[in-house]
Amino acid sequence: MKHFSLLDLSPIIEGGAATLAFRNTLDLARHAEEWGYHRFWLAEHHNLPGIASAATSIVIGHVAGGTKRIRVGAGGIMLPNHSPLVIAEQFGTLDALYPGRIDLGLGRAPGSDQLTARALRRNLGSDVDTFPQDVLELQSYFEPATPDQALQAVPGAGANVPLYLLGSSDFSARLAAELGLPFAFASHFAPDYLDLALTLYRRNFRPSAALDKPHAMIGVGVFAAATDAEAQKLFTSSQLQFLSMVRGRPGKLPAPVETMDGLWSAPERAVVMQRTRCSAVGSPDTVRRRLEELLEITAADEIIATAQIYDHTARLRSFEIAAEILSDLSRANLPTDRSPAAAGR
Repeated sequence: MKHFSLLDLSPIIEGGAATLAFRNTLDLARHAEEWGYHRFWLAEHHNLPGIASAATSIVIGHVAGGTKRIRVGAGGIMLPNHSPLVIAEQFGTLDALYPGRIDLGLGRAPGSDQLTARALRRNLGSDVDTFPQDVLELQSYFEPATPDQALQAVPGAGANVPLYLLGSSDFSARLAAELGLPFAFASHFAPDYLDLALTLYRRNFRPSAALDKPHAMIGVGVFAAATDAEAQKLFTSSQLQFLSMVRGRPGKLPAPVETMDGLWSAPERAVVMQRTRCSAVGSPDTVRRRLEELLEITAADEIIATAQIYDHTARLRSFEIAAEILSDLSRANLPTDRSPAAAGR
């Protein structure tokens, strides 16, 4: 494993608001920088009461301005919601403000329900079907401008903004391989196609000016505490939030509960457990074993840890424990050249 990183959703907790979420996000980023995380990513989601990072590029600027070294970026921008030129200008601006520290991860999904997607896009011609063309158009805006170029991103032309493709199926894995870009799989909430996506990405990868060999990232939910029982309790906030989405009633991040018994039906429990199975929940020893297992079966080049934890102090401690473990695993230089197997088997 080459790097370990962090994905934050700027959680809005029950009883809290976006102002608190952003304050906690910046505090977490500052700690993550000290703990050795390579990058700090934020995600574009819309019409979700529990996630504050809808205006992702603005939050990235907030975090980059409040930190010094850590890479900051999008995990990701949902490109079908935007004009590629606008995104090139936004991230060209961020790169000009914070040179060499900005990443741009791109997703194909809307990051919302269809009603919200229509409200976001209005009369834009882009949709998921034009995603490959939109990525190529965006790449072109980051190329150095020529003297006779009629349309250019200002700022943006010549910017040093690495692109990453994100996905939860095989589509973006194939496109990332074709374009020679790094690929991040959303296994922290949609692990079903992890094996297939990583296999296709590595098998079909074409070296490019951006990357000479595949770089595969996996999202992992990490909920660490002093004991397994304490970590399992922290995890219930995330389980409750997933449950609200399964029921079609997304809400703010709830406080943890002692037990999920009686709060979900057997089918609901099965769905939530399936979607969160790429998680490491427990004491430091338990989390270490699970992360070692996930690295062994995916051969990931990078783990990007994430967690929806209600209490900010507990969230900080969880990511601190994760950093200690991931730093050890990174130094251990575990092999990354074997074929992946399906995580969670």
